[in-house]
Amino acid sequence: MEGGRRITVSPRPCCGRRIVAAKKRPRAVDGFVNSVKKLQRREISSKRDRAFTMSDAQERFRNIRLQEEYDTHDPKGPSSMVLPFLRKRSKIIEIVAARDIVFALAQSGVCAAFSRESNKRICFLNVSPDEVIRSLFYNKNNDSLITVSVYASDGYSSLKCRSTRIEYIRRGKPDAGFALFESESLKWPGFVEFDDVNGKVLTYSAQDSIYKVFDLKNYTMLYSISDKNVQEIKISPGIMLLIFSKASSHVPLKILSIEDGTVLKSFNHLLYRNKKVDFIEQFNEKLLVKQENENLQILDVRTFELTEVSRKLVTSFEDHLLWHPDCNTNNIYITSDQDLIISYCKADSDDSLAEGNAGSINVSNILTGKCLAKIRASNSFPVDSNCSCGENSSGGGCCNSRKRKQASRIRSTVAEALEDITALFYDEERNEIYTGNRHGLVHVWSN
Repeated sequence: MEGGRRITVSPRPCCGRRIVAAKKRPRAVDGFVNSVKKLQRREISSKRDRAFTMSDAQERFRNIRLQEEYDTHDPKGPSSMVLPFLRKRSKIIEIVAARDIVFALAQSGVCAAFSRESNKRICFLNVSPDEVIRSLFYNKNNDSLITVSVYASDGYSSLKCRSTRIEYIRRGKPDAGFALFESESLKWPGFVEFDDVNGKVLTYSAQDSIYKVFDLKNYTMLYSISDKNVQEIKISPGIMLLIFSKASSHVPLKILSIEDGTVLKSFNHLLYRNKKVDFIEQFNEKLLVKQENENLQILDVRTFELTEVSRKLVTSFEDHLLWHPDCNTNNIYITSDQDLIISYCKADSDDSLAEGNAGSINVSNILTGKCLAKIRASNSFPVDSNCSCGENSSGGGCCNSRKRKQASRIRSTVAEALEDITALFYDEERNEIYTGNRHGLVHVWSN
């Protein structure tokens, strides 16, 4: 599901799926690089029958409705928690689904697991009284959930990773997991990055300036990189790009094999003097370099052919913008085939169909930008399980829809569920969308 996911402890929002140790209280993790990498893999994908997939997608999402509501907040709080802010209601910043379990992480650091079979909360994943969970990663290689946490006992300054098999969590035993990377000092600006594409984990110990690569299947260390001049590492399918300290007119670069660390190519990329480097990214054989007020440079590292791009519109999305003031990629999901993007967008001021502050969930074709399905308050009515009429029309739902709030576990109206969505996840196996909002509630949208 995920691309490279880096988790760092940092006073700034994290790039990609990297988790960094923080000087201050942990904040939400941005998934920008994760989404970019998924878009990149879509461009190089050789998957066939894409046209059929698009037509099938409209059917899959045609009758999707609000079906369930889960609450991560417990007024009493888990009995083991002693930190006051863990007991407060806070917004959902991350949702992960594995098998029939939905994991929801609140900004406070509380993480709850819910069963889709029983529609009940199984347990909280916080197993220590002072544990604040920063991020989640589902390791499909061994069917386990990795939690990355910080602790009050060391001032939230060091990341600790724990792997727990999904089966143990299903039994309500989140403490049955085991610690990972205990030998690594992951204090700020150290980080851990999970790369699902290559099946690797990258750690950085700032204490001794050493990067280490581990196997995601069994967590065996494969090799290390020790060079204090390395400023950044970017991961792409099959390779790693090492970016070294910038010289006055160039930046030294190395491309390594992700499997064994072998240097595949070393070269210098010329830069404009006295211009800030906005970003350097590696997409397979393409190196993307952008400097302040200059064109984007695309370098083919095999032939060293250089292309400059001033502006390039890749896709214009039909009837909505992939932006709102507090947008982040926790509100976006790109399918594993990189053909669909599912996003939450707030309502435009001129949207006559918008209800209150409710936004919409949009399913779009990445290649064409065509909107295949849209979930909004005006066309999404949950079925009332106590109603015998069996109707669920877009004109007003079933005949008992007004009594739904009293008869169902769902306390929110559809419009309320579509307000201020802060996290979104699509379970491709179950064909269900999970959204979380600023109240700590998780909503299930399905057929």
